[in-house]
Amino acid sequence: MTATAPPDVDLPTDTPAAAATPHGAGRTRKAPGARLRAWMRNGGVPTLIMFLPLLLTFGYFAWWPILKSLILAFQQTDLINDPTWVGMRNFERVLADPLLWTAVGNTVWFALLALLIGFPLPILMAMVMAELRRSRQISSVLVYLPVIIPPVVSVLLWKQFYDPSASGLFNTVLGWFGLGPIGWLQDPALAMPSIVIQATWATAGTATIIYLAALMSIQAELYDAAEVDGASILQRTWHVTLPQLRSVILLMLLLQIIGTMQVFTDPFVMTGGGPENRTVTLLMLIYNYAFLSGDFGKATALSLLLALVLSVISAIYLRLTRKWSES
Repeated sequence: MTATAPPDVDLPTDTPAAAATPHGAGRTRKAPGARLRAWMRNGGVPTLIMFLPLLLTFGYFAWWPILKSLILAFQQTDLINDPTWVGMRNFERVLADPLLWTAVGNTVWFALLALLIGFPLPILMAMVMAELRRSRQISSVLVYLPVIIPPVVSVLLWKQFYDPSASGLFNTVLGWFGLGPIGWLQDPALAMPSIVIQATWATAGTATIIYLAALMSIQAELYDAAEVDGASILQRTWHVTLPQLRSVILLMLLLQIIGTMQVFTDPFVMTGGGPENRTVTLLMLIYNYAFLSGDFGKATALSLLLALVLSVISAIYLRLTRKWSES
């Protein structure tokens, strides 16, 4: 039996009903009450109850101090006597302090030295460790070992290394070549670079492990294709490794900028801000306002100014690197 084809029927391409229907008219919007009932039916209440202790704990220990600091910045208080509302007076006193700009210059100088010395070093160490097959695990442990040491212990250890006498570790090594002794932490020109070297030794392990994990995720076929094309080691590094690490490098750079602008423990324990205020940083100045002068309002005002500057820097940095990180 042969099937008969149905007659051709001309269907209208644009019916009046379709033309009269506005765009999006088929979508139904739920009322707020309906959304609430749907959320409750989908287990919203048990979820909220489960997360409520976490939210309360986080809010009390994280957001409440921030809100409290916003109030303290406009008060003059020592946290003992009743506070006095002074408005913008604390900010004016901070900006009028001549030591502020010294601390700003020292902090920026520390950040620049840390970027020049401490930022490329973890990348290089991670690349070397990635080529190690059998000893990669032990090298990872050795690289991360300084991070495990408590920061104060690490600073005190290096302070002994920087002993200005001829019996100091570094001066002893220099004595083998007929040099020294050098006052590493007593020389105004060498104090900050000495602190940066110590800080790099103490913190580079974390960045190295992160870069190593990113390197292990790069497809081996990319290196094989580059090697077939005759690319050298430097060319493979520049055209394969670094582009694959681009997003990680951008993130680590931002974190290092924020971290170096908040340096405190290393200069505080190692030099106390000396010599000649060459190692006074912004966080040390905040500490001096709060715990030496007892002026917590002034300290909080400087803290808010620092937070504002870091927020602006982060926003500008993310905007400038958005296209480059996504390309």
